[in-house]
Amino acid sequence: MNQLKSREPGSVALPGTLSAPLRAELIAFRRDLHMHPELGNQEFRTTAAVKARLEAAGLAPKVLPTGTGLVCDIGTWDRGRPMLAIRADLDALPIPDVKTVPYRSTVPNRAHACGHDVHTTTVLGAGLVLAELDRQGLLPNAVRLIFQPAEEVLPGGAADVIEAGVLDGVGRIIAVHCDPKVDAGRIGLRPGPITSACDRLEVTLGGPGGHTARPHLTTDLVTAAARIAVDVPALLARRVDARSGLAVTWGRIEAGHACNVIPQHAELSGTVRCLDLPAWREAPDLIHAAIDEIATLHRAKSTITYVRGVPPVVNDPVIAELLRDAMTVRRGAEQVEDTEQSLGGEDFSWYLEHVPGAMARLGVRTPGDTTRRDLHAGDFDVDERAIAVGVELFTAAALLDAAPRL
Repeated sequence: MNQLKSREPGSVALPGTLSAPLRAELIAFRRDLHMHPELGNQEFRTTAAVKARLEAAGLAPKVLPTGTGLVCDIGTWDRGRPMLAIRADLDALPIPDVKTVPYRSTVPNRAHACGHDVHTTTVLGAGLVLAELDRQGLLPNAVRLIFQPAEEVLPGGAADVIEAGVLDGVGRIIAVHCDPKVDAGRIGLRPGPITSACDRLEVTLGGPGGHTARPHLTTDLVTAAARIAVDVPALLARRVDARSGLAVTWGRIEAGHACNVIPQHAELSGTVRCLDLPAWREAPDLIHAAIDEIATLHRAKSTITYVRGVPPVVNDPVIAELLRDAMTVRRGAEQVEDTEQSLGGEDFSWYLEHVPGAMARLGVRTPGDTTRRDLHAGDFDVDERAIAVGVELFTAAALLDAAPRL
């Protein structure tokens, strides 16, 4: 990697760029996926489409034991030289697509609103380019493509993929995630933590209800739920280092059916996010204690379900530098911007528990567009020029990773 670090784009005939026909094919492929979104562990059509295209390129992809997702090696693996893995995620979200575009989702209440169709297409495109380089004898080391299901399903499909052995022989792993705050043609990078831990929290409250005229004879679960919603985040702010970014955010509160009846049952659910790995490990005990204190104060019986999600994605500095070098060679150093750590969760973090790796933010905003867009929104879309950027980033990374052996 270091021997190519100082080279500027255009000064090296680094192979692995996209032809115009392949660019058009990949855009069409992404649009087809966008029109047919599938939820986690249901990505059968998506898996079949990727498998068929890889097979048409002379490759031998293998569907994962779960029935969705697949893994595909390119090149001849020298067992003394660990492979670079490139990971994509396949699943969509259970929300409606509200865009007015020809490739709008055809499935009610399903949308690729997080960019996984783009992730899949960029890794597929990289695989097609790398396969051609391998046929020409220009791929110095084997590369593994990982198309993972169920990223949006806590604790993430990565755990099943890892259990299936996809990291056997892998020494490093890279990925991208769409970022609507970064212009197409650019990537965002940072060494160290780039995403947050994310867990799911569900609280059930119970107690004797009654008439709203006599709340003193009841357990006022509406008030108890309201206090938990407000006071748990406030308590945590005084029980953990503020720099850890530990935050509980509620997405659902349900209690009661009539204005004059105090209910016997209430529910809250939300997410726990944390920027800091040690604080994330302490979070379940801290949150249980805070909820129990408030519930006891209001004479409510609490049942807490805490579902571990994902730890933060912590980019290995060396692999992050590999991605920076790859983008520099392809597009120039000015097309890499430093990015902040987000509170979003990503199960790419589970791979990094086993091998070093890094994730870049792939810019998908049309330059000059001032419309505010976000992930997980029904109007989410991308500037499709980002697909070629992602493909060429991956192919350059694969070549630079093996540069000392060229």
